[in-house]
Amino acid sequence: MLLAVFEIVIMLLWVLSWIIIGQAILSWLVAFNVINTHNDFVRTLLQALDRITAPLYRPIRKILPDFGGLDFSPLVVLLIIWGLQTLLSGVARDLALSGY
Repeated sequence: MLLAVFEIVIMLLWVLSWIIIGQAILSWLVAFNVINTHNDFVRTLLQALDRITAPLYRPIRKILPDFGGLDFSPLVVLLIIWGLQTLLSGVARDLALSGY
């Protein structure tokens, strides 16, 4: 049972990492005027992704120094997520090997 919980958390972290990657790519496309924000679908998608990722970025943005127009908070959050995935995978593997 505990092993299944670890697997679900790892999967949710994987989905969250793809959401962050998609939000970052979409924000770049808007910044370079490849995608127009006057489109209702694009605007709604951007707002939804921003609402999902803003609480994750906020504490990181408080810590990171200002790099001008560059925002490294998605990269930092992705590194934290990947570290958590590795840690949880190791714990899940140890639980599986111990027979729990």
